[in-house]
Amino acid sequence: MTTIAAKKIYFLSDFHLGTPDAASSLKREKRIVQFLDSIKNDAEQIFIVGDLFDFWFEYATVVPKGYIRILGKLAELTDAGIPIHFFVGNHDMWMHNYFQKELNIPVYFEPKNFEFNGKKFFIGHGDGLGPGDEGYKFLKKIFRNKICQTIFGLVPPTIGLGIANYFSKKSRIAASQQPEHFLGEENEWLIVYSKETLLKAHFDYFVFGHRHLPIDFSLSENSRYINLGEWINFNSYAVFDGQHMELKYYNPTTSDSDN
Repeated sequence: MTTIAAKKIYFLSDFHLGTPDAASSLKREKRIVQFLDSIKNDAEQIFIVGDLFDFWFEYATVVPKGYIRILGKLAELTDAGIPIHFFVGNHDMWMHNYFQKELNIPVYFEPKNFEFNGKKFFIGHGDGLGPGDEGYKFLKKIFRNKICQTIFGLVPPTIGLGIANYFSKKSRIAASQQPEHFLGEENEWLIVYSKETLLKAHFDYFVFGHRHLPIDFSLSENSRYINLGEWINFNSYAVFDGQHMELKYYNPTTSDSDN
């Protein structure tokens, strides 16, 4: 169990760097780096809960071009002794060991349980959980298959990344013209999944990304579902101060003290 002393744990997800175009992505990347810089003095730990990139594939000796600012900032934070945890999302599931070796960041491919100050957390990106979406669940098994990844890795990076970026531009968040809206608890599959999980074990907080909508929903008297939203429309994140969890929004024009 981790004890927190006057510091905070930050949770954020779904940056989707690379979409919808280089200029927009770079502007977003700089904003995220500014946010990370603003929390470095009071961050006990940082959780990035998937889809940092809109596409990421690690070849044996090649990683996608760009993202030098965010990668440099992550390295700076871990070098300063701030633990960062990364959960792969459906857009960056093709991770191997680059983050572990170069950035000293552990990478998780499945949801994981944590406990901080006596509060139990269930954390994961959220893709493929809950009812429905059988088509994606089938594709996820293919994408996660080591043989399929090896075959894709044999394709020259220029061709492979070109194909991937083409489909990335057709992704849900790239194609969306309007922010997501709440569908009601019976139709929010991660709420359904969280309720089902509560029947087996207690968690104070379920923390997910993937949904692209900031949500703070009470599952019971002492359990909450937090969806972290995304950084194209919302700049949303959550922070745990050792006692309470709060969903917040970053506005770089306001004082950093609001973090």
